[in-house]
Amino acid sequence: QVQVVESGGGSVQPGGSLRLSCAASGFALDSYVVGWFRQAPGKEREGVSCVAISDNSTNYAASLKGRFTISRDNAKNTVHLQMNNLKPEDTGVYYCAADWETVLANGRRLPCQIDAFLYDYWGQGTQVTVSS
Repeated sequence: QVQVVESGGGSVQPGGSLRLSCAASGFALDSYVVGWFRQAPGKEREGVSCVAISDNSTNYAASLKGRFTISRDNAKNTVHLQMNNLKPEDTGVYYCAADWETVLANGRRLPCQIDAFLYDYWGQGTQVTVSS
């Protein structure tokens, strides 16, 4: 049974940093991807970043690259999202999601995508508030 559990989040002043963590379990081998998404009040859910567990390849929303970093802790099977120089517009509920990696018939692994429709397994969400 696949489970996705987030931790971290909280309140921080503008310019501060937070680290979110996500533990995804129940996948066979390392053929899965983990993505982070967020939803601000009154707005649609948007993709933040993703990582393919098989090869640690990553993908980012263009507007967030440079401030946010996704990484994997191999020993703990945990994916982290380090968020630096946070801004009030980063406020929202952050969700971790996971799903099987897409592997073509020729063995090629497709890069992870930060598209919510591609993920079937979701965590409960964690609140991030950036305010002075």
